[in-house]
Amino acid sequence: MRNSRSYTVDEATRKLESFCAYQERCHKEVVARLKEMRMIPEAIDLIVTHLIQHNYLNEERFARSFARGKFNIKKWGRKRIEQELKFRDISRFNIRSAMKEISNEDYFNTFEELSEKRWEQLKDQHIQLRKKKFTSYLLYRGWESQMIFDKLNELSSEL
Repeated sequence: MRNSRSYTVDEATRKLESFCAYQERCHKEVVARLKEMRMIPEAIDLIVTHLIQHNYLNEERFARSFARGKFNIKKWGRKRIEQELKFRDISRFNIRSAMKEISNEDYFNTFEELSEKRWEQLKDQHIQLRKKKFTSYLLYRGWESQMIFDKLNELSSEL
């Protein structure tokens, strides 16, 4: 437990407003934070409702922001982003909405850039090890296996 102190509903509400204003949050994170604060289920429902009504908490906005951030900053592929959103209990509708944040052109260009950069980093490796590390790196980041294998064939044919 992070907190041993107890909170009133008003104190917890103010604390969670700040928590949500700092960065986009999903419902699961907010409920977990409230449970950490040892709030009872009725209070949790009350606070979550308040946060939604006052636009501190918006699952679609969270999903879109999450997808943009993980794609632009961490260079994750669609599969990893989708998997992480599912883990956060985001609805199919909101996941589809979030995926629209990534244009096909940006997706392809980022993949090309990332894969070529990784291939260059593995230059001194034995060819089989190089291929394995290349593939593992991109699969872990959630890029589609067909894209990876097509790119691997293209890059290894240049050797």
